[in-house]
Amino acid sequence: MSTKQLTAWKILNDKETTELFYGGAAGGGKSYLGCGWIIAMSMKYPQTRWLMGRAVLKNLKQSTLLTYFKICNEWGLKLDKHYKYNSQDNIITFWNGSQTFLKDLFMYPSDPEFDSLGSTEFTGAFIDECSQITTKAKNIVMSRIRHMLDDYDLMPKTFLASNPSKNFLYFDFYKPWKNGTLPKYRKFVPALVQDNPFISPHYLENLKKLDKVSRERLLHGNFEYDDDPAKMFEWDDITRIFEVKDLNREGMYLSVDVARFGADKCVFVVWEGMFIKRIKSFAKTSTAFVVEKAKDLMHEYDIPIGRVVVDEDGVGGGVVDFLPGCVGFVNNSKAEVDIKKYEDKRQNYANLKSQCYFILSDKVRVGAVGCYSGIDEGIKEMLIEELEQIKKKDIDKDGKLSVIPKDEIKERLGRSTDFSDAVMMRMYFEAKKKQVSFFIG
Repeated sequence: MSTKQLTAWKILNDKETTELFYGGAAGGGKSYLGCGWIIAMSMKYPQTRWLMGRAVLKNLKQSTLLTYFKICNEWGLKLDKHYKYNSQDNIITFWNGSQTFLKDLFMYPSDPEFDSLGSTEFTGAFIDECSQITTKAKNIVMSRIRHMLDDYDLMPKTFLASNPSKNFLYFDFYKPWKNGTLPKYRKFVPALVQDNPFISPHYLENLKKLDKVSRERLLHGNFEYDDDPAKMFEWDDITRIFEVKDLNREGMYLSVDVARFGADKCVFVVWEGMFIKRIKSFAKTSTAFVVEKAKDLMHEYDIPIGRVVVDEDGVGGGVVDFLPGCVGFVNNSKAEVDIKKYEDKRQNYANLKSQCYFILSDKVRVGAVGCYSGIDEGIKEMLIEELEQIKKKDIDKDGKLSVIPKDEIKERLGRSTDFSDAVMMRMYFEAKKKQVSFFIG
């Protein structure tokens, strides 16, 4: 057992931690440790029940379960003598009555509350490849961990394993760990391929030959990189926003994302051309407050009303009513140029929001968006995180270009995309320029 695995093993048996994330590079022995923990606990505590899950049950059986059986064999545990495997019910039962339930944890639209888990209570859980599940799936599993805990004086423990991902693992574990703010009940142990003493040198060499993003994630365990083919903003391109200063700063603009719900923020972004001069955010704002704040910024930066764009969906409609002449941004309205009339396929968008995010993606990629150096670090981090979560929808299907729904992003991020949406809306004026260019040739 490597030093990292030994550290994780001790955490799995302490009296303080309820959630352990052991994650990072490929080949770090994550699945091996999780399976070994489940087997050891099953043998040590009779009549206990354990969950071993993954997003797709088929993948669990074809990968993680094989590791489970390998460990059983290495430890001298024989099928039908020390344990039985019911492949129909997906249950492994030990001679002492302990059981391990194999579970599918994908969030199917037909079962958003995971009723398929039934009412079974568990003693602990190991979830493999957590990059493929949602926060809700993890939380529901945790809510079921209460079987025989008092009998053996055990903590309700969930062991999470995964390669680097920008879902809840990043925001709930890696980032707080990096910042030194991880709560005591959570632990993160970074895993590298070199931590596995049994890894083949050929496997290591193959990882070195991967593309840059995959190499950063799978070889170096870098959580700041994402190889999702649907993503629209690369990490390096996003961070360059805060380094770009030499831009054409023609014309002043204001974009406003109005808070819809209690936890959302109202965000104001002041622009000089494509350069962000100022970002302000407020919580729990009234319509009157938003209107007055918009007027104050218009006066301070000499912004004409025709260059003010306000999110008109929901309560934002009231703001638009009190700012006559501003642009009311309706996310699901039609894109500015119709593919049926023009041949530019980039204009084939499902709605205005998608069109503006694609335009923003193009501009960020070529370094055409900049930001002032004095931006609040908290706002900067949130904007980066939100842009990383903006992804193309149904990339393997033909049809109009669109971005994934806001609710889906909120599930992964844990909050609404208030800052990126406010930045995105500025692209409305760029979309209008494209439309004008078609008419004037």
